[in-house]
Amino acid sequence: MSTLIVYLPLAAPGAAASYDYVRTHDGRTMTDHASVPLALLPGAERGGEVIAVVPVGLLSWHLVELPKGVGMGSPRLRSILEGLLEDRLLDEPEQLHLALAPGAVAGGQAWVAVCDKHWLRGHLQALELAQRPVTRIVPEFAPAPGPLYLHAVGEADLPQLLVTGDVAAGVMLLPLNAAAMTLIPVTSESDEELQALAEPGVAALAEQVLQRKVGVMTRPQRWLEAARSPWDLAQFELASSSRARTVKRLSSVGRELWQSPAWRPARWGAALLLLANLIGLNAWAWKEQSALQARRAAVKDTLMQTFPNVKVVVDAPLQMEREVAALRQATGAASGRDLEAILAALGATMAHGRTAGAIEFVAGEARIKGLQLGPEEASTLSVQLKGQGYSARAEGDTMFIKQELAP
Repeated sequence: MSTLIVYLPLAAPGAAASYDYVRTHDGRTMTDHASVPLALLPGAERGGEVIAVVPVGLLSWHLVELPKGVGMGSPRLRSILEGLLEDRLLDEPEQLHLALAPGAVAGGQAWVAVCDKHWLRGHLQALELAQRPVTRIVPEFAPAPGPLYLHAVGEADLPQLLVTGDVAAGVMLLPLNAAAMTLIPVTSESDEELQALAEPGVAALAEQVLQRKVGVMTRPQRWLEAARSPWDLAQFELASSSRARTVKRLSSVGRELWQSPAWRPARWGAALLLLANLIGLNAWAWKEQSALQARRAAVKDTLMQTFPNVKVVVDAPLQMEREVAALRQATGAASGRDLEAILAALGATMAHGRTAGAIEFVAGEARIKGLQLGPEEASTLSVQLKGQGYSARAEGDTMFIKQELAP
């Protein structure tokens, strides 16, 4: 999955604007790079990322101390930053885009990047219309704690020196000459840790001015390094656009998974797995339904064989219970629902010496009054009767007993 890194030109967006770009597949190695008009800018691969790099000369850096209780997610953050920077900004805050450093915490110091809002939004909209929506915006150079870092840039006729590290300005942009060296806060201790790089066109001049060997880094390599920065300048009014671009990028990933030939084996595998699960689920449901129907048929056959007079089976358990009750009534046999059976069960479980004041029997339920059972005795009696198939409950001095229905 490739990444397209676009260096935003200093000029305003337009047909004559030229965009430098770098493409990479792993974020570290360049695939190709060139400078082309917007219409010829290569598109990112499906699911790829487009990163915009803001030139160092168009950014200013300001160190602020955030109030306690104000963090990255605070809805008042933009207005608070405007108040903190009110005396430092040369333009009206409405004309400027602000971005807070990644990892900024409430009550601590943090860098704020400032650039022209109209210029930045214009380039983002131009890339959007060209079907290259930007997913992240990074600065070409950003403040970084640690030893000084020098980078000679530009052409031989206009060489410049960039300084980052422990500098009060965050990022210093100076002419590449001996006079500018007096502005760099170099001490004997920091001089040993000083790192210096230069673009090929000004490498010889940089070694002459800095009086040291310098490494060589081309502009495309520098933009590739900037793309790995944790910064994202798409904040505040640009944050919603960033989320929309992220949604579009995720949608393109989904389209790639659905349409790309490279993912065809995975799609076939997922479809076969889904089909196998569907077939297995249907087979299991058919087996369970067949077993249920077999049990119902067995109950129906038992009912019709036991009671031949039953010709139509609607509810086999209920019909069987009615036939058994009719047969018991015809033969005069007692059932567990009769009063005699209930009293026999009660006499077998109740302690000797207890007598009832009155007995009522209504619809298969016996109401024994006057037993005068305590809560513990009533509970024990209920448990013992339950073991014999009866449910019992006490209400005052009355015990209600009836046969439990079979589940």
